[in-house]
Amino acid sequence: MIIKAKERGNAPQLASYLLSMRENEHVELYQVRGFVSDDLKEAFAEAEAIASATKCKKHLFSLSLNPPQDQHVSREAFEQAADQIEVKVGLSGHPRAIVFHEKEGRRHAHAVWSRIDSEAMRAKNMGFYKHKLMDVSRDLFLQHGWDMPKGMLDHSLRNPLNFTHAQWQQSKRTNQDPRLIKAAIQHCWKASDNHATLKAALEDKGFFLAQGDRRAVVAIDVRGETYSLSRMAGVKVKDVRARIGDTKTLPSVDQTKQRISDRMTDTLKGYLQEVRAGAKTLPPGIAFKLEQMVARHREERKTTWARHEQRDLREKQLRAARLPKGFSGIWSRITGKFSKIKKTNEMEALQCWQRDVKERNALYHRQLDERVKIQKLIHERRKERAEEIVKIHKEIAAYIAMKRGDVPSLSALKQSPEKAKAKMKLRARERGDEARARDRQRERTRGSDHDRGPRF
Repeated sequence: MIIKAKERGNAPQLASYLLSMRENEHVELYQVRGFVSDDLKEAFAEAEAIASATKCKKHLFSLSLNPPQDQHVSREAFEQAADQIEVKVGLSGHPRAIVFHEKEGRRHAHAVWSRIDSEAMRAKNMGFYKHKLMDVSRDLFLQHGWDMPKGMLDHSLRNPLNFTHAQWQQSKRTNQDPRLIKAAIQHCWKASDNHATLKAALEDKGFFLAQGDRRAVVAIDVRGETYSLSRMAGVKVKDVRARIGDTKTLPSVDQTKQRISDRMTDTLKGYLQEVRAGAKTLPPGIAFKLEQMVARHREERKTTWARHEQRDLREKQLRAARLPKGFSGIWSRITGKFSKIKKTNEMEALQCWQRDVKERNALYHRQLDERVKIQKLIHERRKERAEEIVKIHKEIAAYIAMKRGDVPSLSALKQSPEKAKAKMKLRARERGDEARARDRQRERTRGSDHDRGPRF
């Protein structure tokens, strides 16, 4: 499992997030352990009240457990993983809550511990917890026989297109796939060897160089989003400065945004807004199927849980009826019959519990399989939208460049890349011939002036 964790405070906000149905199709409060209340919000309020007696501001340790997309993992397996983690990081016995989320055909779990030791009234030190969690993550991949990501086997084999949470949030605002953005900038960096070629390559992809406030050089897209060139290209700042040269020659971020904004026509702005709105919505057919399926799944779970509760109540009553009462109950205790009946009841209760767990897991897995089928259609749609947005950025960049006279015309956008590149080379060659002709004319003019001698 991929494990992401952090220390944090603001317990009420975390409880609201964990129970929120806004972005989740299903939310299940699986476990609340070590708190006085079984309600998650009340339990977190209790943890915050205890932490207020200490100087600890980030009194919660929150993490998410993310198994591979194509694997079915039971709730018990998630709980066992949480048990391993709390032993590894030294939170054994601390209050804990586990919540399951399901969305987009994927099931993952959130586990939250209170870091406060109520007896010592001190927060547990979480030093080097990221390294410890990486060890647990590797063990879980090995235990379940899952294919381990290459980055876990060897740090040098990590995907170069990995991005941070802040970059992901930025991509959500711009409705772009961050992997495409990072891949585009990395491709431009590798395909260039100086300032001019890098600038041309980036503008061909819809990015413009500028001098940042905190970073030496940034890239700005046509929507005004700013990206660190060194971070997105995966190189050092000194390498960027070496390739760019004097960064003071670059326009500022505000100047670049103003230049882009001035050259954008109302038609292009409206087109961007239309695409942006379309990126947030699903086709009506898929949206209707998804809505109907989620509602049906919720009803199935509600009906199944109610049936399990009723059956559990009947079975408890049957087991209770087996126990002798009155004088016969006293005699059965003396003869040992009572203990045998009790042991039989306990064995049957365990078997009934295991049966219910198996039925619940089967229901989860069946619904997830059904959900994944629709999610594949959604992924294809999102991929098409992401590719369309990248193409629009390139077209807008070419339009802005055409305003400056850097490309022949917008008709080059409709041609193949080879034809467009050939036309640009021909135009550059013609410009070079014209410049050389002007130089020769100036040389002839200077020569003729010298032959005529000085003027008085």
